[in-house]
Amino acid sequence: MKTKLVIFGITGDLGHRKLLPAISRILRTGDFDNLEIIGVSRHEADVRQLLESSLGNVDDIVDRFSMFTMDLSAADEYVRLKDRLALEADEQVIAYLSVPPLSATQIVDMMGQVGLNSSNVKIMYEKPFGMDYESAVDLINRTDRYFSDDQVYRIDHYLAKEMAQNIVAFRGGNALFSHIWNGDVIEKIEVLALEKIGIEGRAHFYEQTGALRDLVQGHLMQLLSLTLMQIPEDFEWSKLPDMRLAALEQIDIAKPELAIRGQYDSYRQEVDNPSSTTETFVSLRLHSLAPEWHGVPLILTTGKGLDQKTTEIRVHLRKAHEAQSNCIKFKIQPDEGVEMEFFVKKPGYDREFERQQLKFSYPEDADLPDAYEQVIVDAIKSRKSLFTGSQEVLRSWEILRPVQSEWQTSGDSLRIYKLGSRPEDIIGDNII
Repeated sequence: MKTKLVIFGITGDLGHRKLLPAISRILRTGDFDNLEIIGVSRHEADVRQLLESSLGNVDDIVDRFSMFTMDLSAADEYVRLKDRLALEADEQVIAYLSVPPLSATQIVDMMGQVGLNSSNVKIMYEKPFGMDYESAVDLINRTDRYFSDDQVYRIDHYLAKEMAQNIVAFRGGNALFSHIWNGDVIEKIEVLALEKIGIEGRAHFYEQTGALRDLVQGHLMQLLSLTLMQIPEDFEWSKLPDMRLAALEQIDIAKPELAIRGQYDSYRQEVDNPSSTTETFVSLRLHSLAPEWHGVPLILTTGKGLDQKTTEIRVHLRKAHEAQSNCIKFKIQPDEGVEMEFFVKKPGYDREFERQQLKFSYPEDADLPDAYEQVIVDAIKSRKSLFTGSQEVLRSWEILRPVQSEWQTSGDSLRIYKLGSRPEDIIGDNII
C-alpha cells in the first residue's frame, strides 16, 4: 500500500531535529519504496534546502519529498490539500501533527469537515494530549467526531524506545523476573527522568506547561504502567495498551501532600517572570490498589538543571539484611540496558566482598531504531501497541488532577534549588 505521510509543521524544531532524520533513515532502508512525504507549511520553503539543513547530502531521497503551502485556519485550503493528495482506495494518508495542541485540534476539525477522514486516513498526535483532564476530554471528543479510535495514533516516544519495549521482554520472557515481580519481593519502584540542561530557550512553552505536564503525565506514567502491568503467558503486543490501562486504573489518585515541586534558581530570569511558580522539578509518591503491589511506594521524579542526565526505572528488592545489594535498573537513556547490583568476593587472599554490576547492553554495532523511526513505521503498518489510548490519557490526568489543581492555586510549596543539585537534596526526607 502506498503511504502519503503529510507532516504539518515540518519546518519546526521537532521536524528539524527528529522527524527528518528519522524519515531519512526509514527511506534509506529500502523497505519503504511506497512512502511519499508531503511537508505542510504556512510559508514557502525549498525542499532541498530544508532537507540539507537537517541531513546534509540528500540526493538519494530528495525526490520523495514535496512541500504544500497553506493557511491552516482556512477551510478551503483543506479542500485544496485533499485534491493534492488525490487519495485512492489502495493508498493511505498519515497526517503527522507536529504543531501545538490548539493548532492540532483545528487541523483535525478542518480535515473532518472537508471529508479528509475516510478509513484510510490516520492522525498522529504529538503530546501533550491536553493541558489537564478537562481539555483532554474535549480534545478526545472533538477528534471522535470525525475519526475512529483505530485512526488515531497518540505518540509517547518513550514507549517506542528499545529499552522501554524490553521491559516487557525481560519481565515476561525470563523466569528470574516474572517470579519476583510483586510486592512480596519488591520494596519500592522509582521512575526517573533527570536532565542537566535547563529549559534551553523554551521559555514560552515551559511557562505554559511545567514538568508535571511535560514529563510526568505522559512519559513517566507510561513507564510506570509498563513496570506494574500483568503480563500473561499468551502475551500479544496488540494487547499492550489494554494491559497498561489496567495497571493505570489500579493506581490511586495522587495526594498533594506526597508531591514535591521545585524550580531551579535562575529559571525566573530565563522566562523573565520574577513571580513564576512553574515547576522544573517534580517528585511524587503514588500507590497501586492492585493486591500484588499493596504497600509498595511508586516514586516518579523528573527535573531540569540537575547533576546528571538519565532516564531509568529502579526496582528495589526487599533485603534480608542491610549489607545486601537490592537494585535492578532498566536504563532507558542515554545508555540503554539493564543493570543489577550484586556482591562478589573481592579477588585476593582475603575474604572480602565488593559490589559489582551485572549488565546487559546491546553490542556497540547494534543498529537500534530511533523512537521516531519506530512510531512512524508502526503507524504505516497499523500497529498501535506503542501508542497511547484515549483512556490511558484520561486516567493519567485523573490520577494527577489533585496535585495539578493545588499547584495552580498556590505557590507556597515551591522549592528553589541550585543548578546542578542532586534530586535527593531537593526531596530531603519527605516522600522517599
